[in-house]
Amino acid sequence: MGSFTFVTGGCRSGKSSHAQKLAESLAADNRLYVATLQPMDTEMERRVTDHQSQRDDSWYTIEEPYDIVRVLEEEQDKAGVILVDCITLWVTNLFMAEQSEEEILAFVDDFAEAAAASKVPVVTVSNEVGMGIVPDNTLSRQFRDIQGAANQRLAARAHKVVFTVSGIPMTVKG
Repeated sequence: MGSFTFVTGGCRSGKSSHAQKLAESLAADNRLYVATLQPMDTEMERRVTDHQSQRDDSWYTIEEPYDIVRVLEEEQDKAGVILVDCITLWVTNLFMAEQSEEEILAFVDDFAEAAAASKVPVVTVSNEVGMGIVPDNTLSRQFRDIQGAANQRLAARAHKVVFTVSGIPMTVKG
């Protein structure tokens, strides 16, 4: 059975690079990168290209903005490790698709269960969104609350939780 590692931290804290290094230490090849981002502008397209350039031929990528549970279940027999980057963008996609909070958190629970039970190691990346200022509008506060609840559920189910600050990973659990 694999392990489920949840990597969180603020924006630009080093989460993704730490998660990738961790995933690379867990499998030498057949590394799956599950990309949840839907690039909506040229700046986001540039970020995708930058991320892709940091992965070598030992990685293959599946872009899936919604059904990451299906990808995990279908690919765990092929992949040596699965890296999902990122949970925050996945929750954003579901939120913008007008899923209710209950529906989003049910998807999160399904993913957490699948990741914890996976045959191969699963590493996820998510933003810690509750450490900044209180948003000034209802929509942003609603998203922050849903993302915070999602992170709590994933961290509770994960075997290991890592919090990154200024490029320094700190093990919080496991």
